[in-house]
Amino acid sequence: MPESLPELRRLALECATPAAARVALGVARIDAALDGGVARARLHELYPAETEDAAAACGFALMLALSLGGRAGNIVWIAEEASEKRLGRLYPPGLAELGADPARLLFVAAPDAKSLLRTAADVVRSPAAGIAVIAPNGPAPGFDLTATRRLTLFAERSGVTAILLRTCAGTLPSAATTRWCVRSAPSRPLEADAPGHPALSVELVRQRSGAPLPPLRLEWDRDRVVFAPLSGAVPAVAGGGQLARA
Repeated sequence: MPESLPELRRLALECATPAAARVALGVARIDAALDGGVARARLHELYPAETEDAAAACGFALMLALSLGGRAGNIVWIAEEASEKRLGRLYPPGLAELGADPARLLFVAAPDAKSLLRTAADVVRSPAAGIAVIAPNGPAPGFDLTATRRLTLFAERSGVTAILLRTCAGTLPSAATTRWCVRSAPSRPLEADAPGHPALSVELVRQRSGAPLPPLRLEWDRDRVVFAPLSGAVPAVAGGGQLARA
């Protein structure tokens, strides 16, 4: 039996915090760097490299949510109203093109940054949420080190995976388990010059207890719900596809 108060606290925390399962993304370099894949029941953060890459970052957030189990479960997408006015709302045909079932997405619009933070905390605390994508407007200084630590703790206790989608380029101090920078990229045409799979460039900027990774160009296979490395010296371009529209 534990004989000290610190030991009791440690055991209580271990009981309250489920072990994080890891989900392979399908790209060997990323999965190896992440010790097997992206951890569930944690907070992950991503942001666009440039303002014009915001739609690509939004797409990557959805792809990541689907990879982590959202296709068979529920995704709660919480956005600040100002962000929807600036970037446009999620576009159902675009969601379907990425393999998402719009009927399994619950959209929540928060009137301001404070309401968004409160709503996000409530959602991440609820095990029923499954996957929570949090999309504040602009730099979102309210999602600072303290707020992201709190969201991380809630995610660990509830088992919900939280994805913080910052819609502006640049970073703030954060307690997220991983941090990703996303750029738009051209897709690779299929046979008969048919449109290729959605493509983007992602950089693992930071992760806890691990090394970062340089930018990798990936394509998304919606049927298998996995990423694949995209080879070839095709330059990245601006633009974001059809996931969002005004």
